[in-house]
Amino acid sequence: MSVFSHLRVIEIGSAPAASYCARLFADFGAAVQKVEPPAGDPLRRTAPLTPGGQSAWFAFLNFNKSSIVIDANEPDASARLTTLIKDCDILVDGRDVDSADCPTTDIAAIRHVHPDLIYIEASWFGREGPYAGFAATDSTVRALAGLVKLVGPVKGPPLHAPDFQTGILAGLWGFIATASSVVARMREGTGRSWSLSIFESTLTLSEYHMFEAFACGDVMRRIGINRFWPGGPAGIYDTKRGWLGVTTLTPAQWRAFCDMLGLSELRDDPALVLAEDRLLHMERIERQFVPKLKARTAQEWFVEGLKQKVPIVPVPEISDVLLDKEKNARGAIVPVLLGEEQGLTAGSMQRLTLTPPRRGGRVPALGEQQAFASARTHPIRTGLASSGRIDVGGQPLHGIRVVDFTMGWAGPLCTRTLADLGAEVIKIEAIQYPDWFRGVDRRPAYVNGRTFEKTPRFCIVNRNKRGITLDLKRPQGVALAKRLVAGADIVVDNYSVDVLSRLGLGYQVLSALNPRIVMMSMSAFGADSVYRDCRAYGSTLEQGSGLPSVVGSLNGSPVMSHTAFGDAVGGLNGCAAVLVALIHARSTGQGQFIDLAQIECMMPFAAPWITLQSISGMRPMKYGNRHPQFVPHGCFRCAGEDNWIMIAATDAHMWQRLAVLIGRPEWAIDESLGCEKARRSIEDDIEIRLAAWTLTREADEAMSELQAAKIAAGVARLPIDLLKDEHLRSRAFLQETERGFIGLHPQPSMPIRDGGAPYAVRTAAPTLGQHNREILSGLLGLSSAEIAQLEREGIIGTVMLSDEGNAHL
Repeated sequence: MSVFSHLRVIEIGSAPAASYCARLFADFGAAVQKVEPPAGDPLRRTAPLTPGGQSAWFAFLNFNKSSIVIDANEPDASARLTTLIKDCDILVDGRDVDSADCPTTDIAAIRHVHPDLIYIEASWFGREGPYAGFAATDSTVRALAGLVKLVGPVKGPPLHAPDFQTGILAGLWGFIATASSVVARMREGTGRSWSLSIFESTLTLSEYHMFEAFACGDVMRRIGINRFWPGGPAGIYDTKRGWLGVTTLTPAQWRAFCDMLGLSELRDDPALVLAEDRLLHMERIERQFVPKLKARTAQEWFVEGLKQKVPIVPVPEISDVLLDKEKNARGAIVPVLLGEEQGLTAGSMQRLTLTPPRRGGRVPALGEQQAFASARTHPIRTGLASSGRIDVGGQPLHGIRVVDFTMGWAGPLCTRTLADLGAEVIKIEAIQYPDWFRGVDRRPAYVNGRTFEKTPRFCIVNRNKRGITLDLKRPQGVALAKRLVAGADIVVDNYSVDVLSRLGLGYQVLSALNPRIVMMSMSAFGADSVYRDCRAYGSTLEQGSGLPSVVGSLNGSPVMSHTAFGDAVGGLNGCAAVLVALIHARSTGQGQFIDLAQIECMMPFAAPWITLQSISGMRPMKYGNRHPQFVPHGCFRCAGEDNWIMIAATDAHMWQRLAVLIGRPEWAIDESLGCEKARRSIEDDIEIRLAAWTLTREADEAMSELQAAKIAAGVARLPIDLLKDEHLRSRAFLQETERGFIGLHPQPSMPIRDGGAPYAVRTAAPTLGQHNREILSGLLGLSSAEIAQLEREGIIGTVMLSDEGNAHL
């Protein structure tokens, strides 16, 4: 039986975030019923369309669901919808994004008589705050979230990826909220009500740069296509045949990269040791190594990179992704049926080994009931009987213990989210090899100055955790780790494949100690991948995903949209996967292993293009800053230096209001221009007029005028701007936290709330080994003498060892 075969999910309204949240439940067996108007969900008409006229985006979001048509004009419409909701476990509500002519219903009244209902409501910006009533699109939200301005040519305009990002990010957050509520309902017997901000969900990608800006100041600028602050090289480059993604961050990777290319002068230059120093000399560096890359193919360089342990990867076209045998075998690419058309799309990335997700499925025709929907059993009500209260309160993952063997961003974001939701997370580092987000500089000055305790990025992704140090290369450290796992529910690691196994902490060993343990490996390519030994960062994952091939101008190079896109996405998918397995373990007592390949987690962002090419055989068209459906659409310069605004006209009425606003009322009354295809024929003229209008206005002034006319627009913000964003401030999104070595610093809230306020940050990120005594004594019962002996032997400690210190061990 599938993990969620006992759950019934109702989806109302029209929002990609709501659809993706519900689809993740369908992936694991829930009966998901999508309520649509007689004309169908507007997303059914979203470009790109297949040769048969089916939306590839809608297909990705909705396969394995059923469709129920309710006409809001019918007298019994509200009663029918209310009856549906009263009989479901989870209600996913996208009406605030687009009501899709959904009948009215009183959710509060339903929850009063059905207190075990889990409810989540998605909106662009939340119910309150200066942006709450804004017209929005995926691209305008990403602009406001700091994800557009830093990408593209130095002189502009900024570049952005196609409109398939905010719905996936917010859908993952919606699933995390609702799945954690399923865990809580098993304990409490009562459901929860959540609000989800799509804008704040998107900030998951921005938070790294936001808090680096907090530490470093206003230093980030757009520095060219496939170049990013804070260092590099971290971009995409041409080779003899094919494009190559390169990321060299550590000094060792830089030296190895230079050795590969025969560039000893660059390798030995003391001014280029650290990635942030290399950024200052990137023109000179690229002039020397870019011609060298033309000597071999991308695949040949990849093989050499494996030998040298340098994170480089071929950058595939969508056609390459479709032909990837490994991704097809693992279920990262799955068959999908769209009416009479057969294609492929991105599958579930939550690779549970004992209870795997469905592999593909059928997109429901309007009003079509899938066969498996009727096979649903009666909802399982486990745990306490309902108290009759609408909200029990407290944190949904209270009582769950997590042993955290993660470093960097992706793994720690996964475990931070579990901690934010109430889990007890014990982070394990070692003084010999602490979390590299503390810094990779091992020189004595860095260590002696405790600089490893002063990096904001570490503090952001490790709050609400307790931290200990254990040298896992020694038997005593391994033995103590095993004792922690014996009493835990979840183990997470994002080391390279087999690292924990070689240390004696593999799944077979740990599951023998604790059969209900859920263990997730978050490797870059997957445990069974032929690329399993490839070093990777978030940039490597984006480079290898296929997404860059559909970003940018028609004949231009593949374009990365974020220097570490893959990390945040991997972290959210990892959290979602762990929650599915945890629900299964709490129901059955069976733990399992999760083989999460972070590169696969990037594939949903290219899913519509995968489907389109799988059916048509045609290479996906690149639109630059234009849009396959909205005209006009783009990023336009405003008054001042490097100020830009994203604008989109999403329908004929919005177009008419825009034409009047920019002083072309004759366009508004021209009925022929009500059609997007007609406007496409004069798109150049429209953009010239629109650019002339925005150039006379400050960016925020332009946004204010456009939004007053209900036209989708968003200022292209820098990450540092988000620290003082008026909307985020009004919603208390940034929380002030005190921590040793840093002092008072801001922390981002989760974008999901089960009340008016965000979940509070309870504790700051641990200093190295901060909770050694507390955990070893209080949890494992070690004596003071035993702990002192561990300290003397260097198995635990509170100070990172420098290269000198490690050499003396």
